[in-house]
Amino acid sequence: MSTKAETSEYQMDGLKWAIVLAILAGGIYANSYYATIEPLYRALAGVVIAGLAFAVALQTEKGAWVWELAKEARVEVRKVVWPTSQETTQTTLIVVAVVIFVALILWALDSGLSWGVAGVIG
Repeated sequence: MSTKAETSEYQMDGLKWAIVLAILAGGIYANSYYATIEPLYRALAGVVIAGLAFAVALQTEKGAWVWELAKEARVEVRKVVWPTSQETTQTTLIVVAVVIFVALILWALDSGLSWGVAGVIG
């Protein structure tokens, strides 16, 4: 896209973010004002209000950038090769063995130093 087209497309971002805040503030106020209404209906109205605010936010430059990032992240997650159950179990056992081995080395080092210091200071 050209710079002029981007500028004209996103020139009202401040106003759009103000609208998003107004929608959310109105939803919060309405939720507290209608506290006696059944919670299910208030929750459904909250979902609709959040969806409306989200739709307006997506029309901003930052909103479009976040949407594009989310789409790219989904593509990258599809490329991940997840380990099998056997690979996961083997890797977990290796990690546990290494942790125990390092703990034993540290325990031996601590015991040896404690014994040496106790011998020096009596």
